[in-house]
Amino acid sequence: MSYLIAILRVPYIGFVLGRAGVLGHISRLAPLPSWQKTFFRFIDFLIAGRNSRKNAGETLCIALQKLGPVFIKFGQALSTRSDLLGPDIARGLVLLQDSLPAFSSRLVIETIESETGKKLDEIFAVFNEKPVAAASVAQVHKAQLVDGRDVAVKILRPNIHKRMSADIAVFTALARIMEFLAPRLKRLRLVIAVEQFKQLSELELDMRMEAAAGGKLRDNMASDNGIRVPWIEHSLTSENILVSEWISGLRIDDVEGLIAAGHKIEEITDRAATSFFNQVFRDGYFHADMHPGNIFITSDGTLVPIDFGIMGSLQPEDRFFLGNLLIALLERDYDKVAQLHYDAGMLPETASHALFAQNLRAFVDPIMDKPIGEIELSKALGQILQISARFDIFVQPQFNLLQKTMVMAEGVARSLNPNANIWQLAKPLASDWVQAQTGFTLKLQQILTDIDRIFRILPKILDDYEHSLTEKKPDKSNFGKSMFISNLGWFIAGISISVAIMLF
Repeated sequence: MSYLIAILRVPYIGFVLGRAGVLGHISRLAPLPSWQKTFFRFIDFLIAGRNSRKNAGETLCIALQKLGPVFIKFGQALSTRSDLLGPDIARGLVLLQDSLPAFSSRLVIETIESETGKKLDEIFAVFNEKPVAAASVAQVHKAQLVDGRDVAVKILRPNIHKRMSADIAVFTALARIMEFLAPRLKRLRLVIAVEQFKQLSELELDMRMEAAAGGKLRDNMASDNGIRVPWIEHSLTSENILVSEWISGLRIDDVEGLIAAGHKIEEITDRAATSFFNQVFRDGYFHADMHPGNIFITSDGTLVPIDFGIMGSLQPEDRFFLGNLLIALLERDYDKVAQLHYDAGMLPETASHALFAQNLRAFVDPIMDKPIGEIELSKALGQILQISARFDIFVQPQFNLLQKTMVMAEGVARSLNPNANIWQLAKPLASDWVQAQTGFTLKLQQILTDIDRIFRILPKILDDYEHSLTEKKPDKSNFGKSMFISNLGWFIAGISISVAIMLF
């Protein structure tokens, strides 16, 4: 039934996209079959409005804003899919404005008192009923607790859960329809992308999850110099409300204000680049919504990120792949880039490494050949995703958020210092980190961890094995026991041999 309701909304969605001229832009995308491109061009000819010939990313932003808050969030998520939308449209979506009219102060107060079980004046000495920010999912108010601490109070929009659920059903239905009508699109993993968006949205719609994310980031960066994460008042935080430290400072893109306040722009750029690198590679847990409005510089020069509704995570093997990829791209070693994709299981056995490397050189070299301050590594990765369609490389969903974050990080760095390149700043860190991952001590630690895990589950394996022997051969218990002991010996010998090979 939910799919049926979702499909009934498709004509209206198509009309809005068509009037904005989005379908005309989509008709030029390579992954679509020719009949779909023809159909989209025909609809574009019939209904596109007079302003539809603007920049592709701009027209899509206008359409998504008209369709509502969930479509805005989905558009921001789509900014990671340059393989699907093309680099220009994807980059245009990164800065999609997430701003909506505020909901009433009456609903704000009702929510706070309902969630906390206390009257507003029992919690706050001062509460500003006019929000300082109102976005698609929540709005933020400045307040002062009765103990005198200044706080930011973030409150979810009323009925946002219901609206999010309904719109995600539309996205899921459309993704399944597209994959059914055009099987070639399966390599883009559209359904998985929608599921990933759903999971992230569910986290973003629970303020307790955001509080936990902020707490984890705060712990990870506790010993880092020049950066800190705001504290959270857990006693007042619930599913619909988040109360955290109010940060007084300048936005990171307010260059004139930062210079006037005596801050050194080069130091801030270096600190931001190092912080981004540490989050992605060292910790594998990073802030995935780092637009300038979410990063402040305090009076003492400390960098303070806020808003932890969208976080990304990477497994060690993904970080190792990305670290090597970053170094290879900066060194313009496209044969190494091709080999990395093959070793990671992304490049099919039948694909030509040399041809893949040649494609990389043709499309990525012009980006890397620019002056140092103009190199955009996120754009280079977008081109790699575009090339992947030619070689049937399956999109890796775990990298989607990272690509979007890289675009934002580059934008922030460039707004601070047009001549800076955060990737060149991060290259020595990447090289040291990759070498550390291949060191003897780390290998030994990984081996010991694996052995510990094996011996934790060994009793159950042996119990199950002995039980299966007893069931199969009840009258030959001695034979079963001898076989059991023999196999156990081979099992332990196998572990020993594996350890020896990995160490030496």
